Amino acid sequence: MIAPDLHKHILDSLSTATVLVDGQLQLVYMNPAAEMLLESSARRLAQLPFHDWFLVDDDQNALVGALENGHPFTKREAKLVTLGGREITIDYSVNPMPQKYGQLVLIELTPRDRLIRISREEELLSNHETVISLVRGLAHEIKNPLGGLRGAAQLLERELPDVALHDYTRVIIDEADRLRNLVDRMLGPHKMPRMEEVNIHSILEHVSSLVTAESAGQVSVLRDYDPSLPEFMGDREQLIQAVLNIVRNSMQALQEADIDNPRIILRSRVIRNLTLGAEMHRLVCCVEITDNGPGIPEELLQKIFYPMVSGRAVGTGLGLSIAQSVLAKHRGLIECRSVPGETCFQLLIPLEQHND
Repeated sequence: MIAPDLHKHILDSLSTATVLVDGQLQLVYMNPAAEMLLESSARRLAQLPFHDWFLVDDDQNALVGALENGHPFTKREAKLVTLGGREITIDYSVNPMPQKYGQLVLIELTPRDRLIRISREEELLSNHETVISLVRGLAHEIKNPLGGLRGAAQLLERELPDVALHDYTRVIIDEADRLRNLVDRMLGPHKMPRMEEVNIHSILEHVSSLVTAESAGQVSVLRDYDPSLPEFMGDREQLIQAVLNIVRNSMQALQEADIDNPRIILRSRVIRNLTLGAEMHRLVCCVEITDNGPGIPEELLQKIFYPMVSGRAVGTGLGLSIAQSVLAKHRGLIECRSVPGETCFQLLIPLEQHND
């Protein structure tokens, strides 16, 4: 025989947020998953009008219509604002209950932010790997003839009796070397990370001192560190290069835009239970590099991690691509959000140690 309170225990145990309201849109029941999603207790929400806490950007009359005509409906990727002011993306389904139970409506809410984030990160990593594969193939095709040109120029230089003509062969040799170095930089670090215990704050302090010296103190570098961040296994030199590339880009953007009171904020935090790509990590080191510059144009924002893409007239477009390659070798990634007046690069590095 089924216990009378079994159904409530089942609903309380679900990870799907479930809400039950009556014909007057008064809260009848809410499971713990819904309380967590809406960032409030059922007791508190029961004291508020429905439309004060179910803040969805869709037509509020649709719910009333479902009560009147008894037809269920589903909304995809709706925006809901919690009482705490946080905007989240959800799918929700509305199902009127059979009349024998009275005028009741069951609402199921499924958060989409995590799935959207996973999809975006998988696409970012996949695109980055595709671009790097193309660059490797292109590098092979470029470096072979460059080697032949350089060797021929060296032989020609030895045979030319007129030393004044050596200036021309030297131009060929120097330009061949420059192109080879450019291709190598496009590929990013060509050696595997040399893993050792590293302290992220030591890396940030090193980069901060370098950028402060380069800007002659004209750009303020502020720190907001989480002292609880543990050391982790990483390649110190490669991580310094990745962070320096991003901070230097911020510094140059601030200087070129002639921003009043230019500043860069280096912030570190621990994030728990974060999915990067398709892999869940228990602890993740999060470094945010934020500046008050002009921002990145929307049309460039989705392409900035590709080689040779730059928003600066004199930029090579390699710094961010190299930084993303370094983070990928540490099982992490870099994300960016930007609006005029604030650009934030977020470096995410798993803290778990791996044997491979």
